[in-house]
Amino acid sequence: MKQYGILIVAFGLFISLLAGCSPKPQPITAGLIKDGEFDPEEWGKVYPLEYESWLKTREPKPTDKSRYKRGWDTDKVIYDKLSEFPFSALLYNGWGFGVEYNEPRGHYYAVIDQIEIDPSRVKPGGVCLACKSPYHKTFTEKHGMKYLTAKFKDALDMLPKKMRETGPSCIDCHKNSDMGLTTNKPHITRGLEMIGKKDLSRQEARVMACAQCHITYFVPRNQEMKVSGDVMTPWTGGKWGDISIETIIKDLLTDYQRLEWKQKVTGFAMPYIRHPEFEFYSRDSVHWKAGVACADCHMPYRRSGSYKISDHNVTSPLKADMRACSQCHTESASWLRDQVFAIQDRTVSLQNRAGFATAAVAKLFELVHAQRDAGRAIDQALYRKAKNFYMQAFLRLVFIGAENSCGFHNPPEAGRVLGDAIAFSFKAEALLRQLLAKAGAEAPDPINIQLANYLNNRGEKKLGFRRDQMFRDPFDIENIFTPEGAKGY
Repeated sequence: MKQYGILIVAFGLFISLLAGCSPKPQPITAGLIKDGEFDPEEWGKVYPLEYESWLKTREPKPTDKSRYKRGWDTDKVIYDKLSEFPFSALLYNGWGFGVEYNEPRGHYYAVIDQIEIDPSRVKPGGVCLACKSPYHKTFTEKHGMKYLTAKFKDALDMLPKKMRETGPSCIDCHKNSDMGLTTNKPHITRGLEMIGKKDLSRQEARVMACAQCHITYFVPRNQEMKVSGDVMTPWTGGKWGDISIETIIKDLLTDYQRLEWKQKVTGFAMPYIRHPEFEFYSRDSVHWKAGVACADCHMPYRRSGSYKISDHNVTSPLKADMRACSQCHTESASWLRDQVFAIQDRTVSLQNRAGFATAAVAKLFELVHAQRDAGRAIDQALYRKAKNFYMQAFLRLVFIGAENSCGFHNPPEAGRVLGDAIAFSFKAEALLRQLLAKAGAEAPDPINIQLANYLNNRGEKKLGFRRDQMFRDPFDIENIFTPEGAKGY
């Protein structure tokens, strides 16, 4: 009995020691953040672990983890998307995306990247802060067009000095009262109303907290292409889980309000598509159908001492050694990484084929216009058909190029969209060759797309082509259709 008593005492001491080593239970702190608090540092006083992990978005990630989304890595190289996909320099020539278009850094740099990029990228003004600043909704409601159309730096100066470089922050995604998920962007409210989506489940809310910015939108314009309102989603005719590229294109080609810039090589007034992660992912992808939310992969739960938090150091699973994937998949990290690369290789191969083919069509339009200006008769019916096919090809190409997963978020849809882009561009080329023949002109084969004219001496920084950053077709098929000599780097 004496020995038994000693064991009880020893066990009691052991339990006491364990308790002494564990953090004391923390009180629930929701509600201690005042209404309308934009400063993430203030939220961080209540939620320090989440704030510390959010701050890590300013730190570069290990280099060589991702093959195609190299972004803000420890090599500190700013990767130029116009050098990665050089046909883009021709197709986007005429506005800011054709001057400087970089792989983005972490969320911390969302506004800083805008400040540092070529001024042509922020010409629309305050409206450029729609997805970047937590103040956008409040300032749109308070100042209206005065804020939306202010010069970009003037719009920044309207914000509190401390917060002028603050990107997406706590108030964009969380209610201060109970930390429940919410959205803070007027365009997503209007977008959900447009597709008839009212009530969100918790998992759907974990999608929309990200999707409020990771969607496509357009900046509405008047007939002089001046900003005429806050950003809008081109979702007319769409529905939850089915906002297709066809839906988006039909909306964008509706009227002049959606035409934001003029493409120099063709002279066409053009719409544009920006980072459509939500539309692409939610259209019957395998992970969407399995109920996986954006945060499951890009903000997985992790342990911090005895606490479990959602990791706010938002990044690609590739750059976090596939840790998020291992929550569901039992295969090794290297096996999972190989599957991602296999999908992305196929997407980049198709993207190159579609891109160079569409660029060739643009140069054919340039030849047609030269013939028209020289007084040659142009078959208007053929011209209209060719232009429609070109717009269909161009917007499909932009859709996949602007989406940030290189096809991984929805591999079958990536193949479908790029396959159609190739078909539309080839059809447009055939019509334009027929049109030129009828006009008594001859089109060269292959067409020299003269990319050096568009890649070099760009903007205030006089940016040039970085051949070492170019993504060549992994299967070396593209050169059959557009030989190296015809690219004119």
